[in-house]
Amino acid sequence: MKKTMAWAEWKQLLKTRKMIIPLIAILFIPVLYAGMFLWAFWNPYANMSDLPVAVVNLDEGAEMEGEQLALGKDLANNLVDGKQFDFIIVPKDKADQGLENQDYYVVIEIPENFSQHATTLLDKEPEKLTIVYKPNEGYNFLSAQIGETAMDRIQAEVNKQVTSTYVEKLFASITEMGDGFGEAADGAGELKDGAHELALGADDLKGYLATLASSTITLADGSQKLANGAKEAASGAQELNNGLGKLSIGSKELLGGAQKATEGANNLKAGITEYTDGVGKLTESYSQLNEKDKEFNTSVKTLNEKSQQLSGAAGQLSGAASELNAGLAGLTSQLAPILEGLPEEQKAALGEALNQLEKGSAGLSAGMSDLSAGTNGLAKGTEQLNGASGQLATAKDQVLAGLQKLNGSSTALREGSNALLTGNATLSDGIATLSEGVTSANNGSSKLATGLTELIKGTDTLQTGTGTLASKSQDLAKGSVTLADGIGELNKGTQTLQEKLAEANDTASEVNPTEKNFEMASAPVDVENAGINKVPNYGTGFAPYFLSLGLFVGALLLSIVFPLVEPAIKPTGAFGWFLSKVSVLAVVGFLQAMIAVFVIKFALGMEVENMPLFIVTAIITSYTFIAIVQMFVSLFSDAGRFMAIIVLILQLTTSAGTFPLELIPAPLQIFNKLLPMTYSVHAFKASISTGDTSFLWTNNAILLAFTVGSLAITFGYFALLYKKRHSKELVEA
Repeated sequence: MKKTMAWAEWKQLLKTRKMIIPLIAILFIPVLYAGMFLWAFWNPYANMSDLPVAVVNLDEGAEMEGEQLALGKDLANNLVDGKQFDFIIVPKDKADQGLENQDYYVVIEIPENFSQHATTLLDKEPEKLTIVYKPNEGYNFLSAQIGETAMDRIQAEVNKQVTSTYVEKLFASITEMGDGFGEAADGAGELKDGAHELALGADDLKGYLATLASSTITLADGSQKLANGAKEAASGAQELNNGLGKLSIGSKELLGGAQKATEGANNLKAGITEYTDGVGKLTESYSQLNEKDKEFNTSVKTLNEKSQQLSGAAGQLSGAASELNAGLAGLTSQLAPILEGLPEEQKAALGEALNQLEKGSAGLSAGMSDLSAGTNGLAKGTEQLNGASGQLATAKDQVLAGLQKLNGSSTALREGSNALLTGNATLSDGIATLSEGVTSANNGSSKLATGLTELIKGTDTLQTGTGTLASKSQDLAKGSVTLADGIGELNKGTQTLQEKLAEANDTASEVNPTEKNFEMASAPVDVENAGINKVPNYGTGFAPYFLSLGLFVGALLLSIVFPLVEPAIKPTGAFGWFLSKVSVLAVVGFLQAMIAVFVIKFALGMEVENMPLFIVTAIITSYTFIAIVQMFVSLFSDAGRFMAIIVLILQLTTSAGTFPLELIPAPLQIFNKLLPMTYSVHAFKASISTGDTSFLWTNNAILLAFTVGSLAITFGYFALLYKKRHSKELVEA
């Protein structure tokens, strides 16, 4: 039965074109995934000469020991000739623009003072040589990191070049020093002759010193008198300085008062000018006002006359209104008999009209009486106004006369204020001159007092010095004897110095440096790489990681193309059903691993430490990943694929296939021991690079444990599924 189900599974697979073609394509997924990555990153450093890097040389050069240095130019040319990168020498503006436009990955800028700083080694504050490194990290971060490594090499090369220059100068200085020793030896001979002459002069010096000792006593007495006179002069100068100080303070206060008086005179002049201008304008205004008053008085007289005429007319109107009212009353009484004979309507209308006429006549009579009284009051008021306006005109004539007199006095007032201002200005200038003179005298007296104080100090020092000179001259006479003895010793020492300088000249002359000596001094240490398990390129180093990744992706895609649970025919047993699926997956996993191994080995040319173990590790890794994916997809269907992707993501970050485990975050390090890609990467590293078979089989054993465990869980699921779906059908049949 098992054979029958497996045969049916293979028969259906081989007869179904929609299944067999994608399955064949999936065989190449691991090698496409891993092979393309490894091919792309196999040895990127081999193409570093194609990486465009701009070099900007701003160095202006410098002069050292009479020789011209152009270290910036030499460095730029060495970079271009070395071809480590595609170095291009360009101007600064073009380099900066090219960096922004992504024409260059890196800009190396040599500043203007590059050579100048190389000449400052022996200065009190030497300046280091600086190279400006400008990467465009946003364009490509790894190129910036590679550039930093290259900068370290450039720095070492520049250090070697500068050190070699200094060493060459040092050896040249040693040679010159040898010549100097020879000249010094000749000088020492001359020094010996001079020492002999010095011994003869020492005897003469003793006699001179004895004369000096006797003269210093007279000098000490004179310095005492000079000190006393200087103290008396200093005392008088101090009193003079104090008096001049008080006078200076008073003159400054007087100057301040004069300046304030001048300011007051200016303000007074301005006020008088404003006052006289105001008086003139006021006089002119009063003249105009007087003319208007005359017109006003005339108008008041006219108003008085008209108001009296109006009062008489109002009286006449009031009498006429009274007569009209009396006439209407008589008319009403006369019409009474006539009204009685009229019809009622006409009687009523006519009676009402007569009543209205009586009322209007009475109101007119009363109003005209009020008008007559008002006009009488108006006439009296205008008469009083006429008298008051006459008095007002008289008063204004008197005010105008006073203003004209005051305006005539304004000219004299202005002339007086101008004279006061001129006098104050002259006084202020004189006081200022006085203050300056007092200040100068005060400064002079201060300097005089200070100078006399210093003179007292000097005379004290002179007095002390002459006393010391008198006492020490005796010691000096005694010391001249010792000097004569020392000069004899000096004569012997100069002879020894001459001999030793001659020996030093011979030794320095033996130094004959060459270019090898310069190179040895500038770079005395070489680094020898003695590592183990050498990995020749990036491709070999990344192969364990990318190969594991490719095989897992191949297993994941296989679950999409090949049905991992659905049987080709009705299952007759759980194990046969399980075995039919595993047989196909085993063949596909084997072919995936072999295709990937042979393409990476023979197409890419990767060097492998142990080829058989490499093949075995690839097959075990492929089976492990297929078994894990089969377990997830069989148990959880599409959700299982999602779970497998989650496992893949965790493995990519925690398997330590790229960066060391210690460099990833601590929470992620927990998953390193729990996921299978960690062990596949270790096993591949052992088979490809280290050849550690014990380590390899330890990791392969863990992978096999993952495989067996996953297959056991999957078989358990098949047994449970078979029991649930098909066991009852078999019993009924």
